[in-house]
Amino acid sequence: MAKKDYYETLGVSKSASESEIKKAYKRLAMKYHPDKNQDNKDEAEAKFKEVKEAYEILTDPQKKAAYDQYGHAAFEQGQGAGAGGFGGFGGFGGGAFDDIFSDFFGGGRGRSQTTSRGNDLQYNITLTLEEAAAGVSKEIKVPTWVSCDTCHGQGAEKSSDVVTCNTCHGSGVVQMRQGFFAVQQECPTCHGRGKVVKNPCKKCHGEGRVQKTKTLSVTIPAGVDTGNRIRLSGEGEAGLNGAPAGDLYVQMQVKPHAIFERDGTNLHCEIPINIALASLGGEVEVPTLNGKVSLTIPPETQTGKMFRLRGKGVKSLRGSTIGDLYCHVVVETPVNLTSKQKELLKELAESFKADKSSKHSPKEKSFFDKVKKFFE
Repeated sequence: MAKKDYYETLGVSKSASESEIKKAYKRLAMKYHPDKNQDNKDEAEAKFKEVKEAYEILTDPQKKAAYDQYGHAAFEQGQGAGAGGFGGFGGFGGGAFDDIFSDFFGGGRGRSQTTSRGNDLQYNITLTLEEAAAGVSKEIKVPTWVSCDTCHGQGAEKSSDVVTCNTCHGSGVVQMRQGFFAVQQECPTCHGRGKVVKNPCKKCHGEGRVQKTKTLSVTIPAGVDTGNRIRLSGEGEAGLNGAPAGDLYVQMQVKPHAIFERDGTNLHCEIPINIALASLGGEVEVPTLNGKVSLTIPPETQTGKMFRLRGKGVKSLRGSTIGDLYCHVVVETPVNLTSKQKELLKELAESFKADKSSKHSPKEKSFFDKVKKFFE
C-alpha cells in the first residue's frame, strides 16, 4: 500500500515553514495520541505513527531535501530512517520531538511511575437571587469515584501484594533502539505505573477506587452570580491506584426573579403608580431584598422616571461595596372604570380643553410641533 504524502499527512503545503510544520504536528499529536483515544487505540496508534514519521522527516533539513527530490524512495532499502524507525508513544530521546512531546504529555525522558490524577468534576447548582445576594450553605450530592476504603487506594488486598514491575524495574517506561532512534514508551506490563498488583482488592478489583455518591457542604459567599464557580480541591474523582483526586467545580446559576433584574451589583425594578399619585405626588412602598422601604413620588412624575436607592443592591463578590436599587416608574392608564370615574375624567379632559395653554402636556405639544415641522 502506497504511503501517504508527508505534507498531506500533516495538512501543510510544501512551502510551509518549520514553525507551521511544528504547529500542525502539535495539533495532530494531541488528536491521535493513544492515551487520549482509549476507545480506539489501535487506529489512533497508526495515525500517531504516521504523523510522527512525517514530522521527523520534514523538520530535518537533509531528510526533507531528500524527500522533496525522491519522495519515499529516498528512505527505502536502508537509505534513511524508513517507517521501521518510528514506534512507541512515550517520550522519545533527543531532539525537537522530545520538546514537543513534553509540552503536551509531560515528556518521556526521566519519566517514572505514572500516577493518573483523577478527573475534575463540575456540579451545577441553582440559587435564588436572595441566596446569591446574601450567601448560603448548601448540601450537594455528587456521584463520583472515591478511594477504596478496603485497600486505601493501593488496589491490593495487602501492601505486600504491590511489587515493583520486573519489566521496567519501577520506572514505568521501557526503551528500545531501532536504528539510530532511541524509543521510550510506556511499560506494557504495568502500563506506566512502575508497580504491579499480585492479588487485587476484591472490592475495587485492583483499581484502588469505587463509585459512590458523596454528600458535601458548600459555603457560597454573598454576591455570586451566574457563571461564577467555586473550586473544591481534591473533591473530584479519585485517581487510579492511589493517585491524587481531581477537583470539584461548583458552577452557579441564579434563577430569574419575579421583581428584580440584576446588573452586576445593581438591581432594577418597575414601580407602577396610578395617574392621581403621579400627578399629585405622595408616598409608595417599594420592595428591596431586605424588606420594604417608603419612596417619595414628587408631583407631576412621568413614566420612565428613575429613583435610586443607594446600598439596596447586591454586595460585591470581591469587595465590601454594595450596589444600588433603581426604581423605574410606570404610570398606569386606569382600567375597569365606574360611571362616576368616567364622568370625573371627562370633566378633567374638558377642563384641559378650556385651558388653551399647553402647560398640562408639554411633551405632547413638543411632539406634535416636531411632526408639523417634519411634514412641512
